[in-house]
Amino acid sequence: HIFCTEDQIASEVADFCALVKEIYHDFGFDDIVVKFSTRPEKRVGSDEIWDKAEAALAEATKLAGLDYILNPGEGAFYGPKLEFTLKDSLGRDWQCGTIQVDFNLPQRLGAEYVGKDNQKHIPVMLHRAAVGSIERFLGILIEEFMGDFPLWLAPVQARVLPISEKFVDYAKSVERELVNAGVRVEVDESNEKLGYKIRQCELQKIPYMLIVGEKEKQLAEETGDNNVTVRKRKKGGNKNLNDVLENNMFVKDFLKMTADDRKVVR
Repeated sequence: HIFCTEDQIASEVADFCALVKEIYHDFGFDDIVVKFSTRPEKRVGSDEIWDKAEAALAEATKLAGLDYILNPGEGAFYGPKLEFTLKDSLGRDWQCGTIQVDFNLPQRLGAEYVGKDNQKHIPVMLHRAAVGSIERFLGILIEEFMGDFPLWLAPVQARVLPISEKFVDYAKSVERELVNAGVRVEVDESNEKLGYKIRQCELQKIPYMLIVGEKEKQLAEETGDNNVTVRKRKKGGNKNLNDVLENNMFVKDFLKMTADDRKVVR
């Protein structure tokens, strides 16, 4: 919640709207519908207070450069609000973020501040939620990306695949190095063939597969640096693990993939 003066409503709401648009853009949502919900039939507070609250919110939308759809009678019982609605990959609308202008509850709470005139005044309360329900937002994200998350958002960014059980210890040393570098990584210790492990990574949409076997272990023993064969989803290639880390492969992909790979895979 934000407590502010009446004069600060427009700028605070406009700042929040900019923040919400930035957050949604980072997650790949640019088709946002804004709804302006006005006073409901059952409400608290006088019409004079509601007039002030709705006028302040309308001024804020102009300052923020927002186009909106009027949603009469759908405001909260204590104040009008803006609702940010997203459309998921199935074409369904979901109300996520919201900000509400509230002149009523601060008065009921007995909230006060001392103004420049050294007099006590009742502040305005702004109720805000950038993404709304976290569970709902996660559900929208999963459907939007169809589980194929960009690297920065993927729960597991890389999986180390030893080609047999005798290379599991080496795989774990690779894992430790990556964990220390801040990469979300795990080792597939299953007693399965490499082709099966790669297939599982593809099905589970793991961005990177780091394959280790005799060749990689021997190079590590000769050079003193861990080596892996890096296979990106649907691609392949060989990399020295130090090169991967020193060249910030994951960071570079973070910057690139947030722009490119956020798009829905249809």
